Amino acid sequence: MISPVLVEHLITYGPAVISGIILILCFPKPDLFLMSWIALVPFLLSLYNKGPKQAFKAGIFFGLTYFFGTLYWIYHSINHYGGVSFVTSIAIVILLCLYLSLYPGIFAFLFSLTIRNTKLPALLIAPAFWVVLEFLRTYVFTGFPWSSIGYSQYQFLTIIQIADITGIYGVSFLIVAVNGALSDVFLLKQRTKDMPLFPLSYTLVGLAVLIVLVGTTILYGQMRLREQRAGNLVRASIIQGNIEQDRKWEPLYQDAVLATYKDLSLKAADSSPSIIIWPETAVPFFFMADASYSKKLVEFQNHLNSHLLFGSVMVKGKKGNRYLLANSAVLLDEAGKVTYTYDKIHLVPFGEYVPLQKILFFINKLVVGIGDYVHGNHHLRAETPFGAFAPLICYEIIFPGLVRKFYSNGGDYMVNITNDAWFGKTSGPYQHFSMAVFRAVENRKPVIRAANTGISGFIDSNGRIIAQTGLFQKAILTEDIRTDSTVSFYAKYGDLFSYIWIVFSVILLANLVSRVKNI
Repeated sequence: MISPVLVEHLITYGPAVISGIILILCFPKPDLFLMSWIALVPFLLSLYNKGPKQAFKAGIFFGLTYFFGTLYWIYHSINHYGGVSFVTSIAIVILLCLYLSLYPGIFAFLFSLTIRNTKLPALLIAPAFWVVLEFLRTYVFTGFPWSSIGYSQYQFLTIIQIADITGIYGVSFLIVAVNGALSDVFLLKQRTKDMPLFPLSYTLVGLAVLIVLVGTTILYGQMRLREQRAGNLVRASIIQGNIEQDRKWEPLYQDAVLATYKDLSLKAADSSPSIIIWPETAVPFFFMADASYSKKLVEFQNHLNSHLLFGSVMVKGKKGNRYLLANSAVLLDEAGKVTYTYDKIHLVPFGEYVPLQKILFFINKLVVGIGDYVHGNHHLRAETPFGAFAPLICYEIIFPGLVRKFYSNGGDYMVNITNDAWFGKTSGPYQHFSMAVFRAVENRKPVIRAANTGISGFIDSNGRIIAQTGLFQKAILTEDIRTDSTVSFYAKYGDLFSYIWIVFSVILLANLVSRVKNI
């Protein structure tokens, strides 16, 4: 016999869990992205009859389901490369998801409070609060914007073109607004009963405005997709070495790693690319600090007749008996001269440093090294005869604010070098690749992505995926990409769209608090 308490909890929090499960299915993989436009309806409807405290709990249940389903793959890195047991690594992921669940928890709290105490439609309340909290999640505690609902639409090219104005947050706004509108239709009878003077016009006008907004977004998207870009063609070759993560730093394997990249690069050179790109930390030595291997690499470069961009750990100094290291990108010209270096600005928690180290003292950082990683501090692009680009390293590509700083005053294309071997054969690499689509659209810059084990690929400045590799295979990918010197609205002005909704939300909450005090 089922416990009455369990039945009560299923009725109370089941809709939140259902919405979370539906949303999981919208992301890679299986990419059922159209379901996101209705996924939140059960969750939103369930919040109407809940008090703020119960709504917050529902938001936590929704968040734990949603975030664990889309971020479970983090355990793979911690378990396989961090020396942490399976149970402990899962516990760490759950703790992360519990933290991230605070955002939908706060959303649910604010939504339930506002929908019951104002006459505003859900199609306005829900997206406003949702976007503000997604924006905050991008920056609070260094930020972790993974699984933002807008990313589910990376294949819906017509809709996502507005990202060059609003950033990813505009796409999230539309999705949640449509979910809110559907909820308004279902709630109309109950809201009219609860508020005899409830103005029907609020909902009808809101629906009309939303229809116009969606229609305008589609027209704008079609216009952008039909535009002819006037940039130059640049031939680039990506080298996907498919080096095993747990072997690449073994001294006995050093020469084999370099041989793999050299052999593939010589084959790529037959296509006469302007630039050949190796992934993040492709070279298994400290470039420049290791004079012998560095010299061999430069000598090899002379045979390519091409620029070479590669990832390397570099020594930046020493503190006591510990080296200060940087996760860097290095550009060599055709003569083998270093013309540009970039040190990664946004370091990966647990990968390059351990957050809350006094609490998580039992976890070592995953990146092999004999020192402490330090972050870079410049947003300068690499200038070449075939265009200017920024080499974003690893998950820097998921931070819209960081990326746009490189392109607020120009630039021609974007390079992302990464090592997703950490994630194994999970959904992590697919999600990571899909997020690069939005950086292309936001900044109107084509993206060249070189990943050690995949997914490598080319994305044009409209977000079209031109070519991509599979996971865990040696590959050479060569394409002619068209540069784009456009400075988009988003690149120039940043998150103005999000700031507008932050101000709106503050005013709405201030008015709500004032009204509640006067009751």
